[in-house]
Amino acid sequence: MKTIKTTMLLASMLCLTLNFSMAQQAYQVHQDNVKPSKFMEYEKIAKEFQAASVEHNVQTSWFTAASNDFKYFYITPIENFAELDKRPFADMAKAMGDKFGELFDRFDACYDSHGTYVIVKDDALSYSPAEDAKPAEDENYRTWFYMYYTPANAKKIREGMKAVKALFKSKGSMEYYNVYRNGFGQIENYYLVSIPAKDAIDSAKRGEANKEVLGPDRWDTFAKVMNYTTRTEEYTGEMRPDLSYSPKEE
Repeated sequence: MKTIKTTMLLASMLCLTLNFSMAQQAYQVHQDNVKPSKFMEYEKIAKEFQAASVEHNVQTSWFTAASNDFKYFYITPIENFAELDKRPFADMAKAMGDKFGELFDRFDACYDSHGTYVIVKDDALSYSPAEDAKPAEDENYRTWFYMYYTPANAKKIREGMKAVKALFKSKGSMEYYNVYRNGFGQIENYYLVSIPAKDAIDSAKRGEANKEVLGPDRWDTFAKVMNYTTRTEEYTGEMRPDLSYSPKEE
């Protein structure tokens, strides 16, 4: 009986966590950690897969991003966790027959690890200069900051993230950034800050200009986050419209 009660309690806590996560936009992310020696072959296969998805009008969609350490991310918006059980490629696999399996056999030869998980966009922590503002279509370059923290520091680091957003707003910063947090399928806690730009030069120029806008006060504010961060990781990369997909409108 004790075991049953414990299981029911854990299930209830999980449901509450999932419902809370779904209060904001969640994304299913499939990540391929591509071997550097195989990335050109991987690119070729990924384009074939995208073309096949167009041909068979697969009823799902995704954005694709690639980082400078040869990781590829296929990002699909989801409304709830029931969507994780869907099989959008079932009809395509049936139509392609053996070619479908062969395509994924070729994919598998390009990486030693891959997996799928969920992240959640945190609107309360994200910042843009205006309510309806968004990055321009040609701003596909990205800088990604991962900030990891322990469960004990969850409240403090969130307060620090809010303080950073308040600083940007009070100084009238024209920089954009979106914040995401770890979701289902991940063990470590982190915030991911995504900053768009046109290219590396544009990113560097905007970063330097933003330092001037924020002024020396930024260090005291940033410390409210960094004091509760166990480690950070920084990557650059780009969104890949050529590897992204959405079905035809009927």
